Amino acid sequence: MIGKVLRGARVQGLLRYLYGPGANGEHHDPHIVAGFDDAADLEPVLGPDGRRDFRHVEGLLTQPLALLGERNYRKPVWHCAVRAAPEDPVLADGQWAQIAAEIMSRTGLAPAGDVDAVRWIAVRHADDHVHIVATLARPDGVRPEVWNDGYRVRDACRAVEERFGLRSTAPADRTVARRPKRGETEKAVRRRQAVPSRTVLRRKVQTAAAGACSESEFFERLQADGVLVKRRFSQRTAGELTGYAVAAPGDVNADGQPVWYGGGKLAADLTLPKLRHRWAGADGSVRGSSAVRPLDGRHLSERTKRAVLRTTVRRAADEARTTTEFLDRLQDCGLLVKARYSQYLPAQITGYAVAFPTDHGDEEATWHAGSRLADDLSLKRLQQRWTSPATDPTPTIHDDLTVEERQAFYDDAARAAAYATAHLRRDLATNPHAGQDACWAASDALHSAAQATGNHHLRRAADTYDRAARAPYGRLPRHTPAGNALRTTARLLALTGAMNRTAVSAMLLISNLINLLDTIAELRRLQHRQAQADATRKAAAQVREAKHAGAATAPRPPRQAARPSQARLAMTAFPNPWVPLLPPPPSRLPPPSLSTPTRPWPQRRG
Repeated sequence: MIGKVLRGARVQGLLRYLYGPGANGEHHDPHIVAGFDDAADLEPVLGPDGRRDFRHVEGLLTQPLALLGERNYRKPVWHCAVRAAPEDPVLADGQWAQIAAEIMSRTGLAPAGDVDAVRWIAVRHADDHVHIVATLARPDGVRPEVWNDGYRVRDACRAVEERFGLRSTAPADRTVARRPKRGETEKAVRRRQAVPSRTVLRRKVQTAAAGACSESEFFERLQADGVLVKRRFSQRTAGELTGYAVAAPGDVNADGQPVWYGGGKLAADLTLPKLRHRWAGADGSVRGSSAVRPLDGRHLSERTKRAVLRTTVRRAADEARTTTEFLDRLQDCGLLVKARYSQYLPAQITGYAVAFPTDHGDEEATWHAGSRLADDLSLKRLQQRWTSPATDPTPTIHDDLTVEERQAFYDDAARAAAYATAHLRRDLATNPHAGQDACWAASDALHSAAQATGNHHLRRAADTYDRAARAPYGRLPRHTPAGNALRTTARLLALTGAMNRTAVSAMLLISNLINLLDTIAELRRLQHRQAQADATRKAAAQVREAKHAGAATAPRPPRQAARPSQARLAMTAFPNPWVPLLPPPPSRLPPPSLSTPTRPWPQRRG
């Protein structure tokens, strides 16, 4: 059972709609089943001309509004539509009356036994739903509180489901993203858009957050994707960034201004503080600006580490103008930096080397000189470029990767996903509630995989899995090795760019994502979160469609012509000398003569 809360300004128009024929003539036998008074006394009487007289019930509902005066709500009419599932049995009027009373009691608008509660009625004009109409004013002159009334309605619906044996629905645990409003949906239809702007922006923000490792890179990815970005700064501390808002190009209001959506209006985990928690290290103390911190070195091959080092060094060189600034930026990116000094001038730096940070103290770092990473990354070449900047544009990270390096990125991403799946399977047997961080990070992996491969099945799976990723009530899980492995998967896929000749590794990655989603579905089932488990199963089915589509379109190796056998070749080169001695077929032999004795044919030797 689902209840939807709406607000209005006039009770008269709402009553006439509920008792009218409806938009398509779907209203049949409208009548009041419950209210603040006896339902028979509240029912509008039918006049001689066949029309309803609403003056009596309208006056009773609107009378307490006069006591509030200027303290009235701007929209004082509270309207709640409650609908049962299609497979639920048809409820009687008495049962709908109990449902309406339960909702009004749990919301605090009309508790049981409160004679000064708000005035309300419940109108039924169909078999599967009722409409509750109330005015937000109490007869004692107190304005009722309606904060978070939607969550209380959800709790009441779940209690009614258990009481009457109806279809069970999900609790109001705030794991669902903000859905587009009716006006946004109708606006998308007028503009011939597949989905409203809110849905498009949420998808782009989630993809940018999954592939970014810092605030600056997050905003750069959004702007590169064509999203309008507006930053919000603190009014107390100058220069402190406290939030952001995004808008879709061309989506404007009546005044021609862009329609902005804050991160919290898109989803509960897309606010700037929660994004910063996503980019922080496992212990929460690592700086969020580190370009390599989201990558777990345990899942990276040497080729991947070398490629990440090269791209990170190139980006630091593009942002720096002096040697000292360049080395400082490398350290800010989270790399281990070692400078080489001149033997004749001890204060002069003649070279440098970088290494990937190690996660274990006993592990030795592998150092790479700048000239070994790329010819144009030696310190001498960099100093020449800083002195006289070149006019040629610097290649992006995607253009800088070779086919073999992009292949290694996909292989390492698949290996990290398999590592996270193994950890989650262990949690199934030990502690099902310990895998929340991995469930959250799996959304990043799906969004990055959809962006990197361009597969529409993966895009649908990422959108479907969106609800299953979040923890109830907006809680932020603590970082775990399994979650860090999936963030490594998302980061590597974001670094690869568009897929290029990596179909085999992409199929391996998709297979590992299927195993991951199947494990998460079982984990959510053990956590008694049925809605999230269903969303995960549906996402897994959509990823399987991507696997089948990829297997059908994957290029097959060319078939080789059948080679003749060695025996056939030998018979062709060296004819069998015993062949002439063999008899012809029996059907072609002449009948033996009775006068001539028959002799046996000579036996073949060898």
